[in-house]
Amino acid sequence: MANESVEVKRAFFESNAALVMRAAEMVIESVRGGGKVLFFGNGGSAADAQHLAAELVNRLNYDHPPIPAIALTTDSSILTSVGNDLTFHELFERQVVALGRKGDIAIAISTSGNSPNVLRASQAARKIGMQVIGFTGRDGGQLAREVDLALIVQSRSTQRIQETHITIGHILCELIEETLFPQ
Repeated sequence: MANESVEVKRAFFESNAALVMRAAEMVIESVRGGGKVLFFGNGGSAADAQHLAAELVNRLNYDHPPIPAIALTTDSSILTSVGNDLTFHELFERQVVALGRKGDIAIAISTSGNSPNVLRASQAARKIGMQVIGFTGRDGGQLAREVDLALIVQSRSTQRIQETHITIGHILCELIEETLFPQ
């Protein structure tokens, strides 16, 4: 199992290191222009969204001014009211429309790449002029075709995909932090 985890990460970064750098550049450009980052996903991906938003708002390796980031997975009143009054599929879409602006970045996280609420939010973000980065797995699913930049972990194992997503996220946050606030 440990060897499989290491191998999935190694294979991803051997093929996609330049894409991770491009994702960091997209976020840096947005933040420098006054933009923010909106993260969203379901289940373990929701936890990753929260974790990565916290790394930017607080700090990763050293103290610096906060980087504007929001996890759309944390407001239980919004989550339950949209899920109850509308549909679960609209959960992130409504928040993207309410909080997102042209020039912001959306980071959509879906291990399958086919989560309807993640897809709808990604489509809404692109409509309002946001760039969308997708963290996905397997063959990328529909999400890979809906985003500006897809980071696809080519594995069929949900846990290996999620382990790689958080590694990608930490490296992304580190690149952002070091570029915006060099020591």
